Amino acid sequence: MVKKADKTQSRIKRHKRVRAKVSGTPDCPRLNVFRSEKHIYAQLIDDVSGKTLASASSTEKGFDVSGSNKDGAKKVGLAIAGRAKEAGIAAVVFDRGGFVYHGRVKELAEGAREGGLDF
Repeated sequence: MVKKADKTQSRIKRHKRVRAKVSGTPDCPRLNVFRSEKHIYAQLIDDVSGKTLASASSTEKGFDVSGSNKDGAKKVGLAIAGRAKEAGIAAVVFDRGGFVYHGRVKELAEGAREGGLDF
């Protein structure tokens, strides 16, 4: 009998491996990304104090594009960059959450870069 690897468990293992090396500070917080089937979420996290400094997602009111495609991901990236500027944050470390840097995750990162975040 052939056993398939559990995709969620594999992603969590990758995420733990990345989190062992990547940590956010008040000056340079961690830009965390989570994507589900229908939506995409981004948070700026200060790991020293354990606080979320800013967040954006495709589930917010007034978000007119679907979060399940690249256009929606890019808009979330632009939104998180704008909220980071309001909070006085210019540089972040990128945490892809164990997801492959491709498709929606890549578009969110490019949108955040276009919005002015440096990583």
